[in-house]
Amino acid sequence: MSARILVVDDTPANVKLLADRLNSEYYNVTTASNGPDALTVARSQPQDLILLDVMMPGMDGFEVCRQLKADAATSHVPIVLVTALSDAQDRVRGLEAGADDFLTKPVHDAALQARIRSLLRLKMAADELRLRQATAQGLGVDDAQDGAAAVHGRNGQILLVDDNRATAVVLERALATDGHKVTVAVDQAACDAKIAEGGFELIIVNLAHRKLDALRLCAMLRAAEVTRQVPILVLAQDSAQDKLLKALDLGINDYAVMPVDRNEIIARCRAQIRRRRYAERLRGTIEQGLAMALTDSLTGLHNRRYAERHLDTVMRRFADGSKPVGVLMLDVDFFKRVNDTYSHAVGDDVLRTIANRLAANVRAVDVVARWGGEEFVAILQDAALPTVRAIAERLRTKIEAAPIISHDGVHELNVTISIGAAILRPGQEDAAALLARADAALYRAKANGRNRVEFDQPEAETAAVG
Repeated sequence: MSARILVVDDTPANVKLLADRLNSEYYNVTTASNGPDALTVARSQPQDLILLDVMMPGMDGFEVCRQLKADAATSHVPIVLVTALSDAQDRVRGLEAGADDFLTKPVHDAALQARIRSLLRLKMAADELRLRQATAQGLGVDDAQDGAAAVHGRNGQILLVDDNRATAVVLERALATDGHKVTVAVDQAACDAKIAEGGFELIIVNLAHRKLDALRLCAMLRAAEVTRQVPILVLAQDSAQDKLLKALDLGINDYAVMPVDRNEIIARCRAQIRRRRYAERLRGTIEQGLAMALTDSLTGLHNRRYAERHLDTVMRRFADGSKPVGVLMLDVDFFKRVNDTYSHAVGDDVLRTIANRLAANVRAVDVVARWGGEEFVAILQDAALPTVRAIAERLRTKIEAAPIISHDGVHELNVTISIGAAILRPGQEDAAALLARADAALYRAKANGRNRVEFDQPEAETAAVG
């Protein structure tokens, strides 16, 4: 996969070595020789990944990482700290600064490429969420990214797949200090049963598991719908680099080298759970926002924006006339009188009740939406003239048949609706023209006495009745 990678190191030989390796894999490489320059480049030129040296004069890699992760414009970019430091305390410091991974000098080429591929896959998934959020914003949905800082990674639900009881006890005790609840599965059957229960925010897999194929389990977890978005952290022996590189290629999110450092595993689990929660929060906000953008808040029906989009889709699908398409424009008779006489609150009760009756009396394939004010629209697919006529009359009579009671039980109103109907002329018009014909029929229905159905052409109405 192609990507833009920023290499930051104050030693020219190190920069050239990494740049040459990356260029050979057809990555687009930009370089910087110090922290301030790295910040300038990252903020002015969008990057997909940053390889950042830790030991630099002036501003070190930890501070550069901290500033990049604190900036909304660059916080989503994965950062790999490249360091000669091997102490666990330094890794914890890097994780707390926001680093996504570490490479130890001298950098092994296979490890470099595996980590880059793994992080770029994760960034692509995050970018998809950000793109969906931009679409939601375009539909008038509020930005949810401001809440990222409020998401924490403590008190999580963790599944540990390990048959080494000593390791499991160490991890359970360490993670309990961060409030995590750790559930242990010692074999495949136990693992499957626990996953079926759901609710896990992180899965830890010991690659040295003796009772199952840990790599195959990682592949299965990534492929299964229920665990596809759940982060996976593997435990690996320092001597099992080949297995670790394969696990990265399979899509795991993070790893810890055995024997596990207590503070490091806490920091890594906290980071993965925090990212998981933020991604889920963002997905939920996007879905809720899109639903809000396409739903009328008063009646719960689809709104005009959705109806227009749906009608366009239906008309494109059946433009060849393979199935008839009908449209009904519906208007509440004398609605202004209801508001003026009883109040707008009672008027809202009327609209909600009418919306419920309309939705309950169309077919499953039909869509009813609030068009605006006291107007509604019904889009009827696979509906010839007799069907359109029958549905329209059913809706009219259902509204007329029973009085509408206000929410406080004080008022009982007899309400009627007028309906204009039109049938699509295949290949001869667009959605606007079809809606205009239905609207013209609606005006005729109101002019002819209200509480009636009119087709846009008298001959169509005659044919429907006959």
